[in-house]
Amino acid sequence: MSGAATTPNQEVVIPEFKQMMGHPGPLWMLFMTEFWERFAFYGIRWALVLYIVAQFHEGAGTGQAAANLTYGSYLALVYAGAVFGGYVADRVIGYQRSILIGALFMAAGLFAITIPDPKIFNLGLATIIVGNGMFKPNISTMVGKLYALNDTRRDSGFTIFYMGINAGAFVAPILTQVLAQKIFGTDGTPAYKVVFFASGIGMLISLVWFYIGRASLKGIGAPDESGQSRTRAIMVAVGALFVIPLVYFLLALGAATLQIILSIMFVILAIMLMIEGIREGKIARDKTIAMMIIFAFNILFWMFFEQAGSSFTFLAENIVDRVGALGMDVFPTAWFQSVNSVAIIVCAPLIAWVWVAMGRKNVNPSIPRKFGLGILFNGLAFGLLMYALSFLVDPTYGKIPFWTLFAVYWIQSIGELCLSPIGLSMVTKLAPTRLVGLGMGGWFLSTGIGNNLSGIFASHVSGESGMSVASALSGYTFGFWSLMAGGLILFLLAPQIQKLMHGVK
Repeated sequence: MSGAATTPNQEVVIPEFKQMMGHPGPLWMLFMTEFWERFAFYGIRWALVLYIVAQFHEGAGTGQAAANLTYGSYLALVYAGAVFGGYVADRVIGYQRSILIGALFMAAGLFAITIPDPKIFNLGLATIIVGNGMFKPNISTMVGKLYALNDTRRDSGFTIFYMGINAGAFVAPILTQVLAQKIFGTDGTPAYKVVFFASGIGMLISLVWFYIGRASLKGIGAPDESGQSRTRAIMVAVGALFVIPLVYFLLALGAATLQIILSIMFVILAIMLMIEGIREGKIARDKTIAMMIIFAFNILFWMFFEQAGSSFTFLAENIVDRVGALGMDVFPTAWFQSVNSVAIIVCAPLIAWVWVAMGRKNVNPSIPRKFGLGILFNGLAFGLLMYALSFLVDPTYGKIPFWTLFAVYWIQSIGELCLSPIGLSMVTKLAPTRLVGLGMGGWFLSTGIGNNLSGIFASHVSGESGMSVASALSGYTFGFWSLMAGGLILFLLAPQIQKLMHGVK
């Protein structure tokens, strides 16, 4: 696109960017910033629940449920923190400074969890949560600000950005597993400190990359005149320091209590967005209602999708036959975390091309229908697990074939591509003009609620004494029917939701 443009959902003029591969040049800078942040985030994903069981529960299966709950609560607060990070960026210091401060806090937290003390470990998780809340929603919002609202490249731009997320997520588990188990540790005693330290280094690279590359944004995401004072940025950083003990306390409350708190936060956020939508007029109000309905279905999707770092990890470790898989002696549990990313990298260009091709023929599915497809594919993945645990369990070893879990990640990934990158783009189109960052925070809060529920669900899948074939079958059967029902309901509601969007596609 050449020339500047002004859009109904953006009050600033879009600068004339140099185009690279058909997209604004800064997209690729944001791509690599997100690559390294996701390297840091996913670098620890495979290790967290295994580390908690090994370090704080002496390796006993009875620690699995507690590890799942901690993991779910951690992820929930990571995404819930995006609500406040989005608001701070919108109203106080701008998106660029929020990202820089958030990156600094995330790096500090990652280095802190290398210390094998439960209190310091949770304090480190709390620091990561605070930093990610200031980083994650704001970099996604800036991607949307590179395009005019009616720019047909918008969804494909978000899909490319989503590939950056998954490129980092692909590399991280492989590299950190090799470091922890082949170089600094053993398969039996992984050096988890190395996993966390390497992720901290990745976060520092993300910080430096964005600090140097932000000039290419030509003011996009910079604070307005009232927010340019460095004093404001310092005050936000100090305020974040005081928030860390609060997040630490929330982690200690437990998943059930946290779920109540997150639900209250979601109601408050919905009220704030609705008030702003009503203030802007009927169309803005309707768009906000549509966005909130889709947020509810987003919760359902992530409740079951985010088993990868919790119950799927224990499934891979204990019930999946990994011996001889892909020509290896034993396929590492950590590497399952990269399967989703490979699938995203391979399939993202194809899905993006499909949306564009269907759009040219005026048959592109509506946003609600794309979400419905995402939920249904997620359900099909659980259907495969249900089948494997019912009919494919080896009678001697009590394990299911390697290919079943491998295929589950691929099927889920197709569902994720139908939903997640489209969701990021949707928020920038539907949120009230003055609260786009808060709207993006709402997207991540709904994801966070789903993640907290995923931890509660995973704890039931593991049972009191650790995961078994019976407990996994019971849990994943519930997941299958819940997702299939939710996807079908969304398909039926799609025409009414689309009317509320007033032409947004």
